[in-house]
Amino acid sequence: MFRRARRLLRGGPVPAVPPALRNAHRLMETGKYAEASLAFYDLAQKAEDRFPERAPVLYAEAGRAAVLSGDAKKGVVHFRSALTLLSTQQRYRRLQNLGERIVAELRERGLNAEADEVASVLRNNTQAPAAKEAAAPQKRAVLPTHCPSCGAAVRPDEVDWLDDVTAECDYCGSPVRAES
Repeated sequence: MFRRARRLLRGGPVPAVPPALRNAHRLMETGKYAEASLAFYDLAQKAEDRFPERAPVLYAEAGRAAVLSGDAKKGVVHFRSALTLLSTQQRYRRLQNLGERIVAELRERGLNAEADEVASVLRNNTQAPAAKEAAAPQKRAVLPTHCPSCGAAVRPDEVDWLDDVTAECDYCGSPVRAES
């Protein structure tokens, strides 16, 4: 399957960023977390069939929004879906990075039982150390904090890098170029 950013770099047709994705990010920015959780969850379910590489990050964002809305139990369910999908897709480096970030954020909020549950899911879905993917190179260009196409937060340690100065947005697949 060709990915959106790679098509753009090769000059191929690029589908528009779904308005529902932009809206979900806007809901997060304006603090409407319960609505954002539902929007991201709906997007994640739809992405499982058409864009399975996008579904885990959408489930994770649905979980984050649920936690911010005060529904940590629902958040953990979404986090579990995100991590399990990454494991099924054999994207172990992404699984580890995302899982560790989720656990840290839950602990920062004092949600230690939920963090322990997510850590357990992470342990159960991580492959054996000998077969782990090689870690991404540490020295990278500085990316903008948000995707210019859909408004998603860009995390340099969690994106797929297309070259030394361009990464792919986890949410919409648009290329995100380093700031000059």
